[in-house]
Amino acid sequence: MRILHTESSTGWGGQENRTINELVSMRDRGHELAVLSRPGARILERAKELGFPTFAVDMRGAIDLPNILRLRGVIKRFGADIVNTHSGRDTQLAGMAAHTLFRRPRIVRTRHLALPITSKFTYSVLPDHVVTVSKFVENFLVASGVPRERITTVPTGVDFARYDRASMAGHLREELGVSADTLLVGTVAILRVKKGHNEILDAVPAVLQRFPTAHFVFAGDGPQTANLTRRIAVEGLGDRVHMLGLRRDVTNILASLDVFVLPTHQEALGTAFIEAGAMGLPVVATDVDGVPEVVQDGRTGLLVPLQDGAAVAEAICRLLADPVYRESMGRNAAEFVRRVFSREVMAQGMEQLYKRLLERR
Repeated sequence: MRILHTESSTGWGGQENRTINELVSMRDRGHELAVLSRPGARILERAKELGFPTFAVDMRGAIDLPNILRLRGVIKRFGADIVNTHSGRDTQLAGMAAHTLFRRPRIVRTRHLALPITSKFTYSVLPDHVVTVSKFVENFLVASGVPRERITTVPTGVDFARYDRASMAGHLREELGVSADTLLVGTVAILRVKKGHNEILDAVPAVLQRFPTAHFVFAGDGPQTANLTRRIAVEGLGDRVHMLGLRRDVTNILASLDVFVLPTHQEALGTAFIEAGAMGLPVVATDVDGVPEVVQDGRTGLLVPLQDGAAVAEAICRLLADPVYRESMGRNAAEFVRRVFSREVMAQGMEQLYKRLLERR
């Protein structure tokens, strides 16, 4: 099959990461894949690095006739059997472009987010089928009026070949200039309000009261970078909370941590929890949306109430206080995510769906 992925977002996050993993795993299964996005999009850069054909089209708005024609040209030139769209704008533009072609490709809309939909048209009319990353998102769309028979859930898959705690010690402590036995708590996520970094900062004083030598790290960048940096300075936490910025060495960071924490306010599934679990880390997460599909409370991590810094602190302290407990939980997490959220399982699910749609054509 020839599969073209479209993405109108220029940033980098969980949905772009999933798309890249699908590209690689489907190529491994013998299919031809390409990526189309806006000029300067990070997903184009990553796809090029991995040897995939890429196309840049500036999708300026929902009704953009010149770029619909450009998208039509790319779809036709690539000879796409499947067009998999990932955000609202590219779904509208690429979907309309694909519909103008004779013997058109099948159109799949992948829904990555647990947010209200802005256009039912882009779920019930334009695409032939919708893929959701979790059962929570599937149920959310059904409640919004999208027929369940038009939806298939294919959980996000991760390349676990990169996540081997036994062969990776992690050198973040050396980078920070702290001792080898320092307790390290951290997160890897875009710096947005809804990722819950402020709740982590709410928890820091209580954790330091019980574990005065502990350190915290935030890996990632985003719109809250300046606000979080300012708060850390104002509260005098600069020597214990380290802003690492956007990092490409995520596995090194995870391998260095004792506990992974992300008290997100909304999460369709939570790739960050899958990656942390793959590295054998217990997690502290919020009991919201699709997170319980990834984090088994009391077995692979601890779930806390939404926007509750005190509960975050209590959960972190519970894990830091008992090395045997957290290591056991980390082993459970590694076994669970590798069984359910592998890249190969995701690719198999997507391949079966694509074939089914093409057979109907």
